Amino acid sequence: MGQSPYREAKRVFWIVDNGSSHRGAAACRRLQGKFANLVLVHLPVHASWLNQIEIYFSVVQRKALTPNDFPCLSAVAKRLSDFQSYYEQIARPFEWKFTRADLAKLLAKLPSPGVIAQAA
Repeated sequence: MGQSPYREAKRVFWIVDNGSSHRGAAACRRLQGKFANLVLVHLPVHASWLNQIEIYFSVVQRKALTPNDFPCLSAVAKRLSDFQSYYEQIARPFEWKFTRADLAKLLAKLPSPGVIAQAA
């Protein structure tokens, strides 16, 4: 944030998950107090599919770290390094299949907020 172009930008949006280091009003005030042009945008809770690094870590877990049968830590490091080299060659953008229409259908199935509040 102290370097160009972030320092000079009117606003810099940070898209973050709900990790403890940046969750809640106190964390927002702390971060925005340090960087006046910072705007925190939190992903919805339980929406790790929106977080690109979570998607990548999921791929690493499934393709490189399972099964977890490493004889030593250096074997883990080698597997991760080898996988990264391989993945850089084959990776393609993720193709989203969930559409706005799919979201509308899903939301239509949910009860309205007033109904939930009355039932509770």
